[in-house]
Amino acid sequence: MDANPIETDYLIIGAGATAMAFVDTLLMETNARIVMVDRHERPGGHWNDAYPFVRLHQPSTCYGVNSRELGSGTKDTTALNEGLYELASGAEVVSYFDQVMNQQFLPSGRVRYFPMCNYTGDRIDDHRFTSLVSGANHQVRVYKKVVDATHAQTAVPSTHPPRYRVEPGVQCVPLNDLPKIRHPYSSYVVVGSGKTGIDACLWLLQNGVAPATICWIMPNDPWLIDRANMQPGLDSFERTIGGLTAQFQAIAAADSIPNLFSRLEAAGQLLRLDTSVEPTAYRCSTVTQAELRELRRIDNIVRLGRVQVIEPTRIVLEQGSIATSPSALHIDCSASAIPTLPEMKVFDSGKINLLMVSSCQPVFSAALIAYVESHLVDQAQMNSLCMMVPPPHFPTDWIRIWAVYLGNQLRWGEHEGLARWIKQSRLYFMTAVLRGLQETDTEKLAQLHRLSVSRQQAQASLPRLLEAIA
Repeated sequence: MDANPIETDYLIIGAGATAMAFVDTLLMETNARIVMVDRHERPGGHWNDAYPFVRLHQPSTCYGVNSRELGSGTKDTTALNEGLYELASGAEVVSYFDQVMNQQFLPSGRVRYFPMCNYTGDRIDDHRFTSLVSGANHQVRVYKKVVDATHAQTAVPSTHPPRYRVEPGVQCVPLNDLPKIRHPYSSYVVVGSGKTGIDACLWLLQNGVAPATICWIMPNDPWLIDRANMQPGLDSFERTIGGLTAQFQAIAAADSIPNLFSRLEAAGQLLRLDTSVEPTAYRCSTVTQAELRELRRIDNIVRLGRVQVIEPTRIVLEQGSIATSPSALHIDCSASAIPTLPEMKVFDSGKINLLMVSSCQPVFSAALIAYVESHLVDQAQMNSLCMMVPPPHFPTDWIRIWAVYLGNQLRWGEHEGLARWIKQSRLYFMTAVLRGLQETDTEKLAQLHRLSVSRQQAQASLPRLLEAIA
């Protein structure tokens, strides 16, 4: 045991987005002392490793930490996101978290931050970390809890090499390297169909690459969310609230899982690249209609499963092979941004697991967990308010997510203090939608009533759909 251990109330493993959102709320709601340990040189987690042209896929208005706005709250005028609220760039997000750390957390005198350090303890009672630079070892004495903020483990191509083999003579780069291109290639092969694959294709098209020279290897077609349906503010109220109502009505009316997705698509709540291909993935990814039109310009889409090996003149996939060329640039977008997690509890004795407790809102989830930790003591009650929402991977996860999330919402509403906090949280999407709503606006209030009725009907129908999954 270290003779002079670092003493703290909470030890946070990680300084990514969820860790920052958790600590921000903990600082606001308690007088706790906090130690944060992270491998990166700056706060922000995977944003430090992301590709240069990355942007949020959701409006900046609802991202970051509760105590500080991100962005200017304006709408974009650029073609692909025109008319919708701004999406912060990766550089903006990293700068934002740097400001939160250096202008808020550290000046509070209650946060100690150890960047470039690796936690090597057991996450139970042996807490230690090592500097990746000096090799110095530190022991930590934790008086309250350790907080594991590493479950998100957002994988990006720059830090996760491809799982397929790349033979000598093949030009293959992570999409981080696209801005380093210094000459045109005969063709471009994008490997991966998630958010990064979409962003790589859009970047190529926006930089004038002819669609005919792009080959898109798509192991799984995804269901996508129309970003226009997820906009904050009263000016988007009808579309946003109407969209949520349509989703609940689809759940209530569906007589099968295929019928549910057919209804969601017909209502404009889920989109797909090719209406003749049944999606096999759902990752909470958003697109605009303009982006979808751009992506549909790419005709050469390969649906033969995952890549096994890229040879100079051939790409071998699970279900066949296609030709390629030594002069083609292969762009790896295959890292799985969302991990597969076993079912676990948020509050686990002396450990807090920062898991998703809402739909596609990791930072809000982390902030809410911090509020619950700050104001409740009964672990069973705390976990009932923070049931783990499963990570999205498959289309049926859309159903599983709503099943848990609606249950969480119901219990949040029954806790007066938490319900009040949620209504004031800038990270909660519905708070951003309803901000400024007047009691005299009877038409909007009637829409909210319809939403409430449809939510109850959906909640009654979800068990039937969950049975159909099993």
